[in-house]
Amino acid sequence: MVTMVPDDERLAVDRLFAAAYEELKRLAGAVRRGDRQVTLTPTALVNEAWLKLAATPTVGGLSRLEFKRVAARAMRQVLVEAARRRLADKRGGGVMPVTLDDALEGGTTSPAEVLGLHEALETLARVSPRQAAMVEGRFFGGLEVPEIAELLGVSEATVLRDWRAARAWLAHALRPGA
Repeated sequence: MVTMVPDDERLAVDRLFAAAYEELKRLAGAVRRGDRQVTLTPTALVNEAWLKLAATPTVGGLSRLEFKRVAARAMRQVLVEAARRRLADKRGGGVMPVTLDDALEGGTTSPAEVLGLHEALETLARVSPRQAAMVEGRFFGGLEVPEIAELLGVSEATVLRDWRAARAWLAHALRPGA
């Protein structure tokens, strides 16, 4: 069922999307780089994320920075859904570990690795919601430290401390046998 969004809100969302489209496409390419089996192109990833965003009436009232954060969440959801479908097609292939450093540096992001990172982020969100939001913004949204600090209402020094702590926590969580 498609939710109807008023025209003025639709125009606001369209403007935000147009302004962020190329950047989101670049980020989508970086997130999915390295997995030659992926059939979801950066354009398809951004378009799938857009379909999720377009039905959300509150998105039109967001600032550009907040929109990027919400778009990052939508792209994460699309990647996780695609990874789950691909693994289901392989009849339950195991979840393989991925380090956050590999993922952030454009290393492989296979479906199993995307799911592993997603599950680790879900657990981190229960332990430290702010750190999980920061990792999601950096990895899936390409947000810089000043942008994250503004979004979360904390100092850049706090973001950097949280980033180090989150990376250490995720490195442990993503380690084989953890």
